[in-house]
Amino acid sequence: MSFYNIVYIDGSRPWQLGFQDPATPIAEGIVRFHHDLIAVLIRVSVFVAWIITRAVTHFVETKKHIPSTVVHGTLREVVWTIIPALVLVAIAVPSFALLYSVDERVVPAITVKVVGHQWYWSYEYSDIGEESRSFDSYMLPEDERVDGGRRLYEVDNRMVLPLDTHVRLLITSADVLHCWAVPSFGIKRDACPGRLNQVSLYVTRPGVYYGQCSEICGVNHGFMPIAVEVRTRADYAIWLVEASQ
Repeated sequence: MSFYNIVYIDGSRPWQLGFQDPATPIAEGIVRFHHDLIAVLIRVSVFVAWIITRAVTHFVETKKHIPSTVVHGTLREVVWTIIPALVLVAIAVPSFALLYSVDERVVPAITVKVVGHQWYWSYEYSDIGEESRSFDSYMLPEDERVDGGRRLYEVDNRMVLPLDTHVRLLITSADVLHCWAVPSFGIKRDACPGRLNQVSLYVTRPGVYYGQCSEICGVNHGFMPIAVEVRTRADYAIWLVEASQ
């Protein structure tokens, strides 16, 4: 990969170990929080391993026949109680901030209803004018997939969203439990029959993003992918006009 040619990972890849590249502020915050938390966990794990190693190597009966008579240490007990509490507070503060940012705080410009079925998705655009726009999204079979299309990910009708726009997703199900999940968006929301779940979305770069149903919903659970195409606002307006014809 060239230094000047950045290739984003917007769908799962074979032998992938890390995160998909974030495309929303929420996804970026999740990735940063994960890295910071892993750094804390490594330091805590190393310290605890060092303490256990010292206890095992120094306090051995063959090396020290007379046991220690110390049974209480007020200062030590205060220290090993306060320090873990401070570590938990340091973790909780950014965690609560990230959790708060997930909630909808801006009036969305677009609302899209996502409905899970066995085994496909349907999308309804209800606030694009006098007439609503709805369509179903099925996975493309192998014989219809064009060159460059991703196996088990490409669909016949992609969900289309505008760039740099606050979007509200209303997620529900028509039959059983499903889960609408797109890792690059930092979104994983259950689709429950008879219930509307809501999540906000703000995509910062154009592209095609892939996900899958993340709830075991039946025999074809692994064959109801999610494909979201993010376009500029001008291209999105063109798509709306073409879709309404």
